[in-house]
Amino acid sequence: MFLVYILKSLITARYYIGHTSDLNKRLKAHNFGNVKSTKGYKPWEVIYTEKFETKSEAFKREMQLKSYKSGQALNRIIGNK
Repeated sequence: MFLVYILKSLITARYYIGHTSDLNKRLKAHNFGNVKSTKGYKPWEVIYTEKFETKSEAFKREMQLKSYKSGQALNRIIGNK
């Protein structure tokens, strides 16, 4: 099983979208500063997840969500979180 996830920075108004097979391990990597693109905005919290059977399905959905990043579609998905 794979998850697509959306993180929200607890110190800025930033979001991060990714996919993983181990969300707890991946969240720790983000919060310990082991992910270059997110280390300047830690700590992070998980605000949204979706489950997928395959990595390719999860990656496809991640790319779709990233295309929404500045739009109203992503805001509808995450609400006011």
